[in-house]
Amino acid sequence: MTIRLNPYLNFHGTAREALTFYESVLGGSLNIMTYASIPGMMGADDEGEKVMHGQLDTDDGLTLMAADLPASMSGSPDASAGGVSVTLSGDQSARIRAAWDGLSAGGTTVEPFAEAPWGDTFGMLVDRFGVPWMISLERAA
Repeated sequence: MTIRLNPYLNFHGTAREALTFYESVLGGSLNIMTYASIPGMMGADDEGEKVMHGQLDTDDGLTLMAADLPASMSGSPDASAGGVSVTLSGDQSARIRAAWDGLSAGGTTVEPFAEAPWGDTFGMLVDRFGVPWMISLERAA
């Protein structure tokens, strides 16, 4: 039996661009369904190209999902509203450092990626889509 807990990010019209960016940083396979793929399900007729569901699955088991909120939900907060961070952690130095470098490109560093008091290398950033991330490279045993 498998159970997963995956981030699901909502955007106001930039889900495809964000998912493509995350794919370029994290690798993997990206699948996108638009509102037009299931007519009448969500969104107005002119919102057919918006992402109804996008999913990025990487070879090392990461899954990141995202969608565009329909115009009828324009007042709903999106992934940049704060209160939640996406966390990436592990002991694969090259992989974690490459993710930090890629995700921080065009974004804002909140806490530099450096050795933390608990021994891990840790940093916080807000990517170019406004999504907060916490990245942790676990200390070698």
